[in-house]
Amino acid sequence: MARPAVIAHRGYAGIAPENTVAAIERAVEYDETAMIEIDVRPAAYGTPVVVHDDRLEGTRDGRPLTDGIGLVRETPLEALQETRVLGTEATVPTLADVLEATPETVGLNVELKGAGRSDLRVGESLPPDERAARREAWRPFVERVVADCDAFGGDLLFSSFCEGAIAALRDVTAEYAAAPLLRDDLAAGLEIARRYECEAIHPPQSAIRSADADSESATETDDEIDVLETAHEEGRAVNAWTVTNWVQFDRLAAAGVDGIIADYPGLGRESSRR
Repeated sequence: MARPAVIAHRGYAGIAPENTVAAIERAVEYDETAMIEIDVRPAAYGTPVVVHDDRLEGTRDGRPLTDGIGLVRETPLEALQETRVLGTEATVPTLADVLEATPETVGLNVELKGAGRSDLRVGESLPPDERAARREAWRPFVERVVADCDAFGGDLLFSSFCEGAIAALRDVTAEYAAAPLLRDDLAAGLEIARRYECEAIHPPQSAIRSADADSESATETDDEIDVLETAHEEGRAVNAWTVTNWVQFDRLAAAGVDGIIADYPGLGRESSRR
């Protein structure tokens, strides 16, 4: 059985300061790394930067995410480039910095996280009369992201929890693969994938039915929709998020997912040794 592709979540956030050049450089040292997942949102004046949270004063396991404060979208680029991440010397990078640090032998999954506004309509399948407005709200930022990414020679996959971001991407270019990120409403995510002919979907690991039909990890939503089977029948890859141990990795691999978004390297290796 083919092993799933390993996608380094924020550059293996379990072992390196997430979404930094340092994390990218460490992630590419592992042969198993097929792709690196990063989060992009605009700084003040729209420059794409790589950071997950909308505010700089977030936390990770009780530790400050950065030594800065305020909304990323209101912070000048110069200030962000001096903002240290998780108590290290690594700073918040631009998307261009990350692209330059990533070899073309490793793919990038660019998650469109923010568009410089708060009303993002996360996880929703939008009614027809709202799609155009949401697409246009995302378009300026998506254009800047795509312009930066056009110089990258490796594989690119764009993902988002927001339909407006996927719609804007498809409007800006048809060159790159796209994937909606699914959360609670699996049906909505599948509908968005169909609407924009997405090459992949990214569901949470809890949405994947185990190869063992009696798995306790299944939810009521899983009983209604077999998201893995449905996506595969429609010709879409399934990349599940976010795995932190080899037990989770093993279960998803046995179920037949195509990719696993992981916080740590080596989980598949430990799995394959048994």
